Amino acid sequence: MKSKFARVPEKRVPGLLVMAVICIAMFLVAIWVLSAPSDSPSAYVSTSEKANSKSKAEDVYDEVAESEEKADAEDKVDDDKGDEKTPDADSADELTEAEKAGEPGDNEEKAEVDKTDSADVSEEDLQSQDKKIEDGIEQQEESDVDTEKVEDDSTDKEESTTETKDTDTIPTTVTDGEQLELAVENKETEKSSLITQAKESKEEKINEVIEKAGTIDEKAIVDEKEAVETDETKTNPDGTTAEETVEVADDGKSSWKVCTWEGAQDYIPCLDNKKAIKKLPSTKHFEHRERHCPVGKDLPTCLVPLPEGYKPRIDWPESRNQIWHANVPHDKLVTYKQDQNWVKKQGDLLVFPGGGTQFKFGALQYIDSIHKILPDITWGKSTRVVLDVGCGVASFGGYMFDRDALVMSFAPKDEHEAQVQMALERGIPGILSVMGTQRLVFPSNVFDAVHCARCRVPWYAAGGKLLLELNRVLRPGGYFVWSATPVYRRNDPDEVRIWEETIKVTEAMCWKLVIRTKADPETQIGFAVFQKPQENSCYEKRTTDEPPMCEVDDQPDAAWYVPMNSCLHRIPTGEGARAAEWPVEWPLRVETTPSWLKSVPKGIYGKPAAEEFVSDSEHWRNVIENSYLTNIGIRWSAIRNVMDMKAGYGGFAAALVSQPVWVMNVIPTDEPDTLTIIYDRGLFGLYHDWCESFSTYPRTYDLMHADHLFSGLKKRCNISDTLIEMDRILRPEGWAIFRETVDVMSEIEDIAKSLHWSIRYTYEEGKERLVAAQKRMWRPQSL
Repeated sequence: MKSKFARVPEKRVPGLLVMAVICIAMFLVAIWVLSAPSDSPSAYVSTSEKANSKSKAEDVYDEVAESEEKADAEDKVDDDKGDEKTPDADSADELTEAEKAGEPGDNEEKAEVDKTDSADVSEEDLQSQDKKIEDGIEQQEESDVDTEKVEDDSTDKEESTTETKDTDTIPTTVTDGEQLELAVENKETEKSSLITQAKESKEEKINEVIEKAGTIDEKAIVDEKEAVETDETKTNPDGTTAEETVEVADDGKSSWKVCTWEGAQDYIPCLDNKKAIKKLPSTKHFEHRERHCPVGKDLPTCLVPLPEGYKPRIDWPESRNQIWHANVPHDKLVTYKQDQNWVKKQGDLLVFPGGGTQFKFGALQYIDSIHKILPDITWGKSTRVVLDVGCGVASFGGYMFDRDALVMSFAPKDEHEAQVQMALERGIPGILSVMGTQRLVFPSNVFDAVHCARCRVPWYAAGGKLLLELNRVLRPGGYFVWSATPVYRRNDPDEVRIWEETIKVTEAMCWKLVIRTKADPETQIGFAVFQKPQENSCYEKRTTDEPPMCEVDDQPDAAWYVPMNSCLHRIPTGEGARAAEWPVEWPLRVETTPSWLKSVPKGIYGKPAAEEFVSDSEHWRNVIENSYLTNIGIRWSAIRNVMDMKAGYGGFAAALVSQPVWVMNVIPTDEPDTLTIIYDRGLFGLYHDWCESFSTYPRTYDLMHADHLFSGLKKRCNISDTLIEMDRILRPEGWAIFRETVDVMSEIEDIAKSLHWSIRYTYEEGKERLVAAQKRMWRPQSL
């Protein structure tokens, strides 16, 4: 008889192992299914749920839609009768075939800047808008992104203690026209009277981290954020897991992999974050068009690919009229606006005739017609810096250069594919932004005029919240120019009602209606021009407090992740108050020290601000003339779109005004807030945190300038991520100029070389170093 401890025959072992493996596999599959992210449409608020929860103010969006459909139908009839149309960069006036079928189109664009989804955008629409990215990312294999970290966090912390020097001096000038003399600068500004956006925003920019940490303790928030950012695993934009996409090669240099999901060539991290967008409780106020930046494991570090057939861009000014189709290979606008001539495809080119829905005889004729009805606007003299709401392909801004005016154009990334990308490829300023729930990223009282052509924004909705945001950024005494159907279609009951509701809001805001014209017999376009008050007397005479005055602690310049408020800020008054008086006329404006700056005792380098303004301007004038324009080897005829990543007083941009370029001046949120000074000298810019992605398409800038940016930046985030972002933004053959301490520059150079950037120029003096690098056409191979 066999013992109960007898050995099991060998032939039975494989069967038991197979059963065990099957059980384990089933268990793992069950866990995976339960933990997998849901792609259910329930992540969105459904159309029916939104309809049931509408407030009376939100119902306005639907009312505007009905009136727009009627107005557009009339426009279509006019076109059928043979009215000639030329392209507009501002908005549509006719129904597309998609709109007729009930799909998103021009007539659904409401509280967003121009050409946005309807207020009641359905869950199905939201899912389909970026389907290319979602579907493509799912096909990317994890084996393609096996990586390690480029930087050692412990090394960063050790080096950061020696980077900042303790001196009050600002950068010195070029000596004897020779090489650049690099000065040691004190970048610590805790005691400066120029506060930072980070402080004004009251830590709005890390709300997500606060939520994850479950506490408002500052140290806990920082620790949590660092833990997230040092996580070695990454996820693709739709939330699917992938490993880090940068690996360390045997020689110590970094090697990279290209983003392989469909549509990756146009990837914008903070606007294409589908994982975050799916979690939004509502999209009624265009929250899905606002910034939702991936961090840590959610931030892909692969390099965006080039479109097939990409070519070096056409030089300005020819680029205003035509660009290579291969560089912006999108045809939706060509189709949507084929009867309005926004843009046409001719062979290998996209051609922009320069007119539009409102610009029937060209943008210049439209611009000059505004000056004709309002001579005091004096384009390019007293009115220098203009905001264009809902810019489309930005023809208005493109032709304002001919009048010596500078236009900040913006529109959302929506179903009108690549409109801002086309603008930037043309060499016209533009950013991706939306008037939703957050303030625009500009300070208060800075734009000389605001323009909106054919905009479908219901300005009177929600107590006029969006119009109040325009009021915040408009300079006292500045003009709001509005050319839309409610202005000149006076026989249509719906248009009349919209006009009357808007007028109620403007009167409550103390805006003066300067002029309202009838429709021109030839163009069929009319204008309404409003003016913001220059003093507070009107506010004090109001019989009701609607809209209310803002609380005293509501900082009007705070704009980085700060919610819009439905209130009025008081007009600055008194000697030494900023925006209390209009700047001198352009071009004297660019070199004139703002009078209010004389009352600021300490600037960004520790000396009186007015004194620093003059010295800084002289310094950058010498640097540009004696070094950047002559020594580095840049072909400046190929440079058009320029970004100063840490602009200070704007001296770099001021020194380039004689060149055929425009400069986007960026003030980092943790740096002293000098952006108002930049606007006062007739230049423009915005706030940004360089630990996050910038709101622009890939390949949109020709030159990026970073003056002592990374020394401070590396204390808060991984500088390799910022350099990847620069690689995304720069056009192939574009340039990056760095000025840094030697130790920080060595890190930058190593990463730049790993990206196959060519180091074209270096100069070192003491512990300071200047490097000019050129991005090449190189992209890593897809596996």
